[in-house]
Amino acid sequence: MYVYQLDTDGFATIPQVLTQDECERLLSLPFELDPASAGSRCLLQQPWCRDLVAQLRAHPQIAALLPEDAMAVQCTYFEKSLSRNWRVPIHQDLSIPVAARIDHPALRGWSEKEGSLYVQPPAELLEQLVAIRLHLDPCTEGDGPLQFIGSSHTQGRIDAAEAAEWHRARPLVACTMNAGDALAMRPLNLHTSSKASGTSLRRVLHFVFGPAMLPHGLRWQYM
Repeated sequence: MYVYQLDTDGFATIPQVLTQDECERLLSLPFELDPASAGSRCLLQQPWCRDLVAQLRAHPQIAALLPEDAMAVQCTYFEKSLSRNWRVPIHQDLSIPVAARIDHPALRGWSEKEGSLYVQPPAELLEQLVAIRLHLDPCTEGDGPLQFIGSSHTQGRIDAAEAAEWHRARPLVACTMNAGDALAMRPLNLHTSSKASGTSLRRVLHFVFGPAMLPHGLRWQYM
């Protein structure tokens, strides 16, 4: 069921991947956030994070969504609340973390975030990525949940003007979650989120899984 939903809609919710005790243990970790930042991207080398990757890979419903050669290539902690609040316009996730800059016409959008190098690779690679978002808190309509335009991941790259047109013409599906639930998504699926209007926290660990080998001489940041 989840494989079909991910392939067809571009997202799927998987309940109770973590227990409440596991969520509380993760929330006790000292996540260091810049006051002006929505999250931290530099987590994958932490031992607890690698253990959590192994736990995800062993989960039967999540394992079914990941290709056999998929490896965790990024983990980001996001925290949204009334005091740390933001709105995300409709977009696709197009950048990946890599070890070094490679000059190639198929690679664009080079940037640096938190000291790490990012690039926008061809859509053929982005289509292979799967993101798994672990919700450590309940995420209600008032907590700024992700909202998706179903099946938009099948259209390759969508420029900003076309994405705005999709946003006007297509319905959004909001993914409210319980603590411990996972949200699987294709990064090319158009998605957005509103500011939080409630009083609770929305804390998420966002993992990206991709193929071990990259084209055009690229290497993942942590290899």
